[in-house]
Amino acid sequence: MAQAIRPQSQISLLATDGKPHPLQDTLLAITLVLGAVAVITAFFDNLHLLTSWAGLIGIVTGAYGQFISETTRERFGMVLGLGASALGFGIGMAHGGLFGGLLG
Repeated sequence: MAQAIRPQSQISLLATDGKPHPLQDTLLAITLVLGAVAVITAFFDNLHLLTSWAGLIGIVTGAYGQFISETTRERFGMVLGLGASALGFGIGMAHGGLFGGLLG
């Protein structure tokens, strides 16, 4: 019954390790913002340049962030941002791509 008298610490799936991770948190914020921009602008056909570039940069920053992330909270947010970025990138590519109409 030792667990009955031991105080429980913070129990959470998304608990942090208590250490600051400024680079990972910055990459997380950038990935989430770029993913949101990519998904929101994907609704407009004429914004395919912004959509595809925001998606591509979000994929790159999210992939690097996943590579160096240290906590579940960071990885969870990165996966959400990566998914949104990839969705926006795909739709942007379908509507005209990264250079659609600029080089042709």
